[in-house]
Amino acid sequence: MTKYIFVTGGVVSGLGKGITAASLGRLLKSRGLKVAAQKLDPYINVDPGTMSPYQHGEVYVTEDGAETDLDLGHYERFIDEDLNKYSNLTTGKVYWNVLNKERRGEYLGHTVQVIPHITNEIKEFVYSVGRKTSADVVITEIGGTIGDIESQPFIEAVRQISLEVGRENSLFIHVTLVPYLSGSDEHKSKPTQHSVKELQGMGINPNIIVLRCDRPLESSIFEKIAMFCNVKPDCVIENITLPNLYEAPLMLEKAHFSDVVCRELGIKAKDANLVEWKTMVDRINGASGRCVEIGLVGKYVALHDAYLSVAEALRHAGFYHDVHIDIHWIDSEEITEQTVEKMLGGLDGIIVPGGFGSRGIEGMILAAKYARDKRIPYFGICLGMQISVIEFARNVAGLKNANSREFDAECPDKVIDFMPGQNDEIDKGGTLRLRSYPCIIKEGTTMQRCYKRLRIDERHRHRYEFNNDYRGILQQRGMTLSGISPDGRLVETIELTDYPFFVGVQYHPEFKSRPNRPHPLFLGFIEAAKARHLF
Repeated sequence: MTKYIFVTGGVVSGLGKGITAASLGRLLKSRGLKVAAQKLDPYINVDPGTMSPYQHGEVYVTEDGAETDLDLGHYERFIDEDLNKYSNLTTGKVYWNVLNKERRGEYLGHTVQVIPHITNEIKEFVYSVGRKTSADVVITEIGGTIGDIESQPFIEAVRQISLEVGRENSLFIHVTLVPYLSGSDEHKSKPTQHSVKELQGMGINPNIIVLRCDRPLESSIFEKIAMFCNVKPDCVIENITLPNLYEAPLMLEKAHFSDVVCRELGIKAKDANLVEWKTMVDRINGASGRCVEIGLVGKYVALHDAYLSVAEALRHAGFYHDVHIDIHWIDSEEITEQTVEKMLGGLDGIIVPGGFGSRGIEGMILAAKYARDKRIPYFGICLGMQISVIEFARNVAGLKNANSREFDAECPDKVIDFMPGQNDEIDKGGTLRLRSYPCIIKEGTTMQRCYKRLRIDERHRHRYEFNNDYRGILQQRGMTLSGISPDGRLVETIELTDYPFFVGVQYHPEFKSRPNRPHPLFLGFIEAAKARHLF
């Protein structure tokens, strides 16, 4: 029978529940178990797709096109399994489904209530992951902090699941903060005790307590929490802040984390095989002192989580090429003709990631022009590709007023325009071009050199496309349309093939990069940036 693990958080938010869940997934997978992971988010948005990145960081897209919380990126990077639309559930989606069922009369006249109708919807979602994936273990992270009003239906639903599948098939892990008071030179366990008490008041007794801390804990803390929170002594696990998040599985396993989980769930599995993961971590920690300077030019740089997967993909490629990646977070609104040299000079590479809206666009165009003029390795992702097309059209093809319909609907040369069938009247949520789509690569291009094949599949999240009316003139002036959809209708990638690296892609390759298997385009970009640095 599928085993269910529920991860909750207490005391404060941002404790790393997602990293804890992802690390456990990696450990259990290394023991030969099939693992699925999911996140339950208490906000009322149907998904994070319409949120500003400043609210919840980046929107992570799955292979089947679900717009999800960024924690799913951690799950995929650690567990190395593709997730799907069953991997992220929000309060908004729950109520949306329940209200649609009510309108169709599926509740046969019953009064629709939080219990059982809302909780049943949540339970069905959790169960569906196990059914769809045939997973041995389903790890479910519950967003928010214990005590939040909006999380209560999720807590009640997983309490009911535990009763239905049996205690032997369910496990609760509670991640809490143990603060250090410098005045008294000691850690304090009381916040954890109160958080566990709150959870127990909801009918859930955690089996394992993971203690987040910035410095090693004294043994008395473990003893006190085990006693007052009613858990076994070895079920209190330290989770200390690390400089390299990929060390987390190794650190947790030193405390026998997966051994304890398997014991508590009655799982008989082989010992964890973490040789590949440890080799990767050793490579990261033993990287040379060489540092490659990458300018990330965006409009949401005040919150680095808005570009989390891009930053991680850059670092993955850095691990492979034995260099440290120093990311310069550059606000595109501050780039002008007067400041561009000061802000971008000295960089080894420039990357312009995705985004929406007209704010900061002219600064991005200046960044693309600077990279093209100086032959600095340039990587444009989604919006970054569109920026490079606009810049090339203006400054090379002579279309001085070229722009995207998104930024100027009245411009005479819309080199970026709506996808076929799209218009301004369409709803914003869930109507982008989403999920993985195929692409055919042109031979003899940078794309082929990086991928080493001629057909790829990558994840998309965008509304606007390269305008086919401008294919001819841009190609005549030297732009290579290096990736096209199989039916020939959509330009997926562009490049300047005679440059060391100047590539724009309409999709989001960062979502498929893994620490032990960097994405080919990021490898090519960092290779070119490293060569420039050494030159």
